[in-house]
Amino acid sequence: MMQRIDLRGGLPARADLLRLMPRAAGDVSSAVAAARELVDDVRRRGADALHEQAERFDGGAPEHVRVPADEIAAAVAGLTPELRAALDEAIRRVRAASAAQVPAGSVTTLADGAEVHQRWQPMRRVGLYVPGGKAVYPSSVVMNVVPAQVAGVGSIALVSPPQRDHGGRVHPTILAAAGLLGIDEVYAMGGAGAVGALAYGVASIGLEPVDLVTGPGNNYVAAAKRLVRGVVGIDSEAGATEILVIADDSADAGFVAADLVSQAEHDEQAGSVLVTTSASFADAVEAAIPERVAALGTATRLQAALDGPQSAVVLVDSLADAAAVSNAYGPEHLEIQTADDDAVLADIDAAGAVFVGPSTPVSLGDYLAGSNHVLPTGGQARFGSGLSASTFLRPQQVIRYSATALTEVAPHIVALATEEQLPGHGAAVTERTGRA
Repeated sequence: MMQRIDLRGGLPARADLLRLMPRAAGDVSSAVAAARELVDDVRRRGADALHEQAERFDGGAPEHVRVPADEIAAAVAGLTPELRAALDEAIRRVRAASAAQVPAGSVTTLADGAEVHQRWQPMRRVGLYVPGGKAVYPSSVVMNVVPAQVAGVGSIALVSPPQRDHGGRVHPTILAAAGLLGIDEVYAMGGAGAVGALAYGVASIGLEPVDLVTGPGNNYVAAAKRLVRGVVGIDSEAGATEILVIADDSADAGFVAADLVSQAEHDEQAGSVLVTTSASFADAVEAAIPERVAALGTATRLQAALDGPQSAVVLVDSLADAAAVSNAYGPEHLEIQTADDDAVLADIDAAGAVFVGPSTPVSLGDYLAGSNHVLPTGGQARFGSGLSASTFLRPQQVIRYSATALTEVAPHIVALATEEQLPGHGAAVTERTGRA
């Protein structure tokens, strides 16, 4: 049974509410020490460390760390027509939605001859992490690669763990998705070591350092991203997945149960949270969960996630309180299934992605909604956002002033420079204008 948190009778102060939110016992912080050893080992010993880590964590080292081009081509050729069509449609939809995320340049004219231009420049080179292990995620290839391409990134390296069941190779469906997108730089490596390899490069396998690392993974991957931040950029410390559903007794209990189950099957640390105004509805949802769990091949993993400290049913007095709870939790995925979804949505300020209404399950966003499924976890949606084309862009200001425009503001610059005791700043202006 999922734990219950009863917040009826009035919500506590925000600091207390944050402490009450259900979270996994092992978070990113607990993985930092182990991740540091793996990242440092790759930085020192390069490919040798990657091979040893593959033997240790993935059940076997790959014959080639960089995947040969003919292996990628063979994977594309081996796709079934149904899977090829699904991937093509996912690519089309994510590409269309990502194009809307590229900001337009602009020019602000402050006076005659005084202009500030805003432009957005793509990253030169990026590294994209696609997880493996408990499942295969070709959809994550699409979600990482497409916005980078839309942003105009010129050099893309993709990494994914070698698979024991495929002879130490990257899963062929991962390779096929990469091939469909024209990505030919793919490496069979995973975990914290792979993040270190992207950040620092591995010359012996031709892997040049990247400027940005993106993509979801387990807590060790997230910890490694924390460690290399500053050497490279990162999108977020995306760890174990989570879903929060706001629902009242107008919702379909079966739908809600299915959605809570759908995210729990990712990982034993996945979080499934229901926030509801109705105890009887909560009972109905919990009653509907066991049969859905039992019907799936992932039942053991599912039950561990649902029984864990990161999953809960939260009872509240009102939908306004439900929104406040959700904002404190900052869910990766938020579903709203109520009698007045738009009113609830208006109160939401912290969520990675919001799925509104009974026909918009998180599974839609995982694959084919057109939105991106690489989203902040662990409450980071309170201050971060999901992967998008803008993730791969750097805003830059380009300033153009004429001699006349500079002369007009020279006295103000000198006044401020004098107050800040930086006379050289003022002198750099008066040397051009002759005005004190």
